Amino acid sequence: MTPIVILVGSMTGNAEFAAEDMQQILRDEYGRQVEFFLMDNLDATIFMPGKVYLICTSTYGEGEVPENAQRLYRELCDGRPDLSGIRYAVFGLGDSNYRETFNFGGKRFDDILGTLGASRLGERGMHDARSCIAPEEFGRDWLYGWFAGVREVID
Repeated sequence: MTPIVILVGSMTGNAEFAAEDMQQILRDEYGRQVEFFLMDNLDATIFMPGKVYLICTSTYGEGEVPENAQRLYRELCDGRPDLSGIRYAVFGLGDSNYRETFNFGGKRFDDILGTLGASRLGERGMHDARSCIAPEEFGRDWLYGWFAGVREVID
């Protein structure tokens, strides 16, 4: 079974809480080996073939990635490593009150990973704070659907 690596960009902890729930489901319900990292001080060497990366990130300010994810994001944008062979998924958190930048933290990671040759598995999850559904609950529902759709590919 392919190991799953969860990378978390969070300012207030909401993305981290959602990611922790996803980690528990993947490990306890699906028997997956799961690594969990806050993006603090990570660089592009975190991406290695043979694993699936789940990016779980909020959106900050005017559509930016959270502060703890900025180093990794900048390194991807500036260093432009070849990420061919890397497979990933994205679960983003945002607030549709900010229509022009809604869920851009996740979108930014999705865009740069795809540009660098990585392959996204499944649809990007997009939590909306206006939905009145907790990010953890929405994330669990998204994860169940995502995993059902990609299970054959990653087994």
